[in-house]
Amino acid sequence: MAGIIALLNGCNLNMLGERDPEHYGTLTLAQLTEKVVERAGGLGFSVAAFQTNHEGELVEKIQELRLSAAGMIINPGAWTHYSYAIHDALELVEGPVVEVHLSDIAHRPEAWRRVSVISDVAALIISGKGLDGYLEALDWLAARLSGGQ
Repeated sequence: MAGIIALLNGCNLNMLGERDPEHYGTLTLAQLTEKVVERAGGLGFSVAAFQTNHEGELVEKIQELRLSAAGMIINPGAWTHYSYAIHDALELVEGPVVEVHLSDIAHRPEAWRRVSVISDVAALIISGKGLDGYLEALDWLAARLSGGQ
């Protein structure tokens, strides 16, 4: 294996498939994770997947994986919009970080959803592509980590 890709999902993403399918799609988090793991394996990477509804747990997981993961895909959920604790933890990550959102946060009707406090620590931001956004993030990381970008 070429290394570990961290796949981190924040609050309420455990409710995928049930929560507002118009914005978040119909796949469950387990199905989404399975597709990412399958694709990663084909690219020569393993995946360390984690989801939590507790902000401190996500901060601790980022800290735990900051040196061992070659790259990180993160969708912090609502914490995207206000968690400077997650921002600061992501600053410590050695490998590239990709911020992913299932919905297009730049065009959501609520003004607060259009703000990301973690974007400046992400090497790439993908928004509004559903599952394809996660797979695009994985492909980008694999290319970059393999020297292709």
